[in-house]
Amino acid sequence: MPVPTLRLALLAALLVGVQAALDWDLVVGLLVVNGALALLAGFDFVAAPGRNAVEIRREFPSVIVLGHRSELRWTVVNRTNRSIRLAFADELSPSLRAIDRRFTVRLTARARAHVATPVKPARRGRFRVAELVVRLSGPLGLIRRQFKTRDPAVVEVHPAFPSRPDAELRLQKARVLEVGLRSAKGRGGGTDIDQLREYTVDDEFRRLDWSATARAGKPIVRTFRAERNQTVIALLDNGRTMAARVADVPRVEHAMDALMCLVTVATGLGDRVGLVAYDREVRAVVPASAQHGRLGRITGEIFDLEPALIESDYRAAFLTALTRFKKRTLFVLLGELNAATIEESLIPALPLIARRHEVIFGSVQDPQVEAWAHEVPVDAEAAYRKVSAVATQTRRRRLKAVLQGYGVRVVDVAPGLLAPQLTDAYLHIKATGQL
Repeated sequence: MPVPTLRLALLAALLVGVQAALDWDLVVGLLVVNGALALLAGFDFVAAPGRNAVEIRREFPSVIVLGHRSELRWTVVNRTNRSIRLAFADELSPSLRAIDRRFTVRLTARARAHVATPVKPARRGRFRVAELVVRLSGPLGLIRRQFKTRDPAVVEVHPAFPSRPDAELRLQKARVLEVGLRSAKGRGGGTDIDQLREYTVDDEFRRLDWSATARAGKPIVRTFRAERNQTVIALLDNGRTMAARVADVPRVEHAMDALMCLVTVATGLGDRVGLVAYDREVRAVVPASAQHGRLGRITGEIFDLEPALIESDYRAAFLTALTRFKKRTLFVLLGELNAATIEESLIPALPLIARRHEVIFGSVQDPQVEAWAHEVPVDAEAAYRKVSAVATQTRRRRLKAVLQGYGVRVVDVAPGLLAPQLTDAYLHIKATGQL
């Protein structure tokens, strides 16, 4: 496909000016000018390099983290024995936030060049690209030969993990200082005696081993080692309530950050972690495992999930989890304390898992609602807003109390605190042997 250039337009203007200056007959002048332009443009188009003269290869990273800067690269190869000038454009999604997607390259004979552009994605998901539009200039620069070439590539934008430092800190403390790994034997019976040692002021009185104390003539305590290969199943709500934005981020993004924090710590401590993601239907299931790379496996299942604007079916999610995971389990529900969802879907289904398993429910509070509840109204609109915010907070406290009545630990905190506090709740359950 021929594409005229600016140089051709300038040449046309110049020839028209010459024709006017020479005072030629209008018809004759136009015929001469148009003929000359057509002849030059035709020659330039025929002399322009063809489709096989150039090769363009994408060199894209397979994974980019949401909100982090990365780089997309292309390699351009001149297959001919002459210099060429080309321009190409890639079909990059606007959500990738690429600085540029159009490039102009000059190549000598048999040479290659690399071009790149920084990107900072604004949205999670899978971005497929296939076609590139290429324009090769003729020797006169009047016409470009345009064609499309295919080089399919996929870029995956995974959720951000801002709580990674919190996860690494908790994992390091748990490993080095045995925080969450030593405990008195709890009601779950899930601990093993690690060793007997001399009592210190930091030990609990109930850890004293009286038989060993009598034999040694000094206070001796038992230390316990938490069992490994315990099962933790995260249930990620992907329904309509998770689409709402909190601190300018969808609720589901906060939940995914908390999920990744939990997975990092739990697998680092040798526990088996699995996932069920759902809305009205179950969208993803990851079997419980403690294998290396579990975080990548789970992230690969959730990175392209977008909240469905429908009510979530907790019963279907629980039945799926109970069918696949038979042993005593810690279920971590990541959702929203929404009255309609909790009362109509979660509470009727909760006895399915609350009878035999430990349950944590994690959600994020909206700091804007908190601010409205504490503001001093100056007009009627502000007063209505304050009343609505106070009512919302009251409903959340009531729902939290109802869930706690079923034995559920509720972590309902401000953005940025969900991941560390949810992980702390898991570590407490593990430390007290309740699994």
